[in-house]
Amino acid sequence: MSHIKTSIIGLLLLAASLLGGCSSVRLAYNNAPQLSWWWLDGQFDFSREHAPQVKQALGSLFEWHRSTQLPATVALLAAAQQQAGEPLTPALACRWQAQARELLEPTLQRALALAAEQSAALGEAQFKHLEQRQAKRMAEMREDFLQADPEERRAKTLERAVSNAERLYGRLSPAQMQVLREGLAASPFDPALWLQERQRRQRELLETLRSLAASKADGDQRLAALRAVTAHTERSPNPVYRAYQLKLTEFNCGLAARIHNAATPAQQQKAREALKAWEEDFRALAAPPA
Repeated sequence: MSHIKTSIIGLLLLAASLLGGCSSVRLAYNNAPQLSWWWLDGQFDFSREHAPQVKQALGSLFEWHRSTQLPATVALLAAAQQQAGEPLTPALACRWQAQARELLEPTLQRALALAAEQSAALGEAQFKHLEQRQAKRMAEMREDFLQADPEERRAKTLERAVSNAERLYGRLSPAQMQVLREGLAASPFDPALWLQERQRRQRELLETLRSLAASKADGDQRLAALRAVTAHTERSPNPVYRAYQLKLTEFNCGLAARIHNAATPAQQQKAREALKAWEEDFRALAAPPA
């Protein structure tokens, strides 16, 4: 279920690790159940009767994650520190990306099982609310990624890329900025095609939820359907988009490697320090209470 995947896994676990300061990471993680609730309720507007069940499910998810999944996150961050001062190849960059996805897979499956349980209580009021939220978000993304002025679009793309890179390396060097500008100019990223795929995912999610409600599907049927939606998020049923996604992923791995290899010794040290801080944060979060 793409909304739950984004909210619970990507946004709150990965984005929290990119906040920088240890207090920010720990604060975000410790408040993850409440943050997830706010986001999900904003998407679905749960009924008063259903809300406590959703909150309880989110709480149990993060209790499970803290007790079982954080050691693997710590190990991955520790391994990444060793790479920070070494040359990076495109293949290795893609391998790190794959390892991060594998790290999240158990949490995704756990979240899908909970989503299957909770989806039984959803009705047309929630589906209409979700449809409205999706339309609003799509309009915002079109504004952010499909500017009419090509120069403005390029500037916004560069701004986002610089912001992402500087979370790890600090202020980019002139050499890195040059690599980034040249890379973005050659990037196969197609915002129109990407947004078209996002709309397809939105439609599939809504159609699936409505179909499950109409057929009064049982728990196994709901879980299978939500897993299918998630699988199509990872691997689009559209062959044109699949080919594009593969090409873009390979390109981005190469660009990430070039930016890393242009890092100064000071930037490499900053990257190691950032990764070490995140490792310590998650290690502390994983420790049982005294």
